[in-house]
Amino acid sequence: MPSGSVVAKDIVLGASVQLTGPVANTGRYYRDAYQLAIEKINAAGGVKVGNESHTLALKLYDNQSDVNLSVRQYTQLVSQDKVDFLLGPFASNFALADSAVSEKYRIPMVQGGGASDQIFSRNFKYIFGTLAPASNYFGSTIEMLKGLDPAPKSVALLYADDAFDVSVAEGTRPKLKQAGLTLAMDERYSTNATDFNSLLSQIRSKSIDAVLVAGHETEILNFVRQAKSLAVAPKMYSFTVGVPSEDFRKALGNDADYAFGMTAWLPSADLKDRWFGDAAQFAAAYRAKFGYDPDYHAASGVADVEALVQAVETAGSIDPEKVRDALSKVKIDSLYGEIAFNESGQIDLPQIVIQVQGNKLVAVYGANGKIAQPKYPMPSWNAR
Repeated sequence: MPSGSVVAKDIVLGASVQLTGPVANTGRYYRDAYQLAIEKINAAGGVKVGNESHTLALKLYDNQSDVNLSVRQYTQLVSQDKVDFLLGPFASNFALADSAVSEKYRIPMVQGGGASDQIFSRNFKYIFGTLAPASNYFGSTIEMLKGLDPAPKSVALLYADDAFDVSVAEGTRPKLKQAGLTLAMDERYSTNATDFNSLLSQIRSKSIDAVLVAGHETEILNFVRQAKSLAVAPKMYSFTVGVPSEDFRKALGNDADYAFGMTAWLPSADLKDRWFGDAAQFAAAYRAKFGYDPDYHAASGVADVEALVQAVETAGSIDPEKVRDALSKVKIDSLYGEIAFNESGQIDLPQIVIQVQGNKLVAVYGANGKIAQPKYPMPSWNAR
């Protein structure tokens, strides 16, 4: 090394993620996405701040799927570990609590794990989110419902009692009404519920046509298994999570067939990216490194890192306030889509309706209408 040269210090990103506990299966997407993004950016020369190149480093804790522990860990990241910027946890109730730490200490947090409208309704200045609003998660699904033949006459809305799922339900009700669909069941259930038998019995007794479920992956696995055991088969069911995940489809096998879901992201070569080339190349690199396919959680996690890097480079500084101001103006193409935050700090990407058709995941409905023919109505379990 030439005499007198200075090694630029690392820019340290801190996060607390669910690596153990009930939602670890989704939490790992964020750990893996953060690591892969940081490796890729460092390999390409790191982050340019003025005339200096900095490498990125990650300080990561396991919150064990415990919100209180997560808040303590974010406080430690900022006050003791002195990280430069924050990346988020998975799940809206975590992001809701943890973002209060970033706001208190005035350190930007970019998170792609919490979509609840509540997170962004508090006039916080230091929280930015790369998931579209939870209130519109079923928006494209409801548009699709209107064009199905035979049209569903009655709809059940089931949702867990956490911040994300409550926001989904609050946004879904007026959309169903606007679409002229009858909400025949509107039921809230406990987060991490394992018994859906009474709700399924109501679905059968009320002859519900379409069932919309906002919940977590483990809840939805239980819901589908119990629907089969009770032989409850409405014309369709759609879930906020699970369907895009390879693990979900493996866990259910043939029983996942016909399930509708949603995603704001598919690994298309059309989504160009500064570091990975495009989303298809990212998906291949992710699979090669971690042995499983990324879904929108992983793509969103990478977008968090990229947005922060872009803001640091635009600001020409690692001063938290200057980077916050740069984040509010970020507008970049990424493997996840265009990243541009609104005044509340959230982005808006339309949800693509997807369906398990045999052993394939098929995009069936998007922002511009029908993409492919959905398999509808769903047959009874014994007719499959």
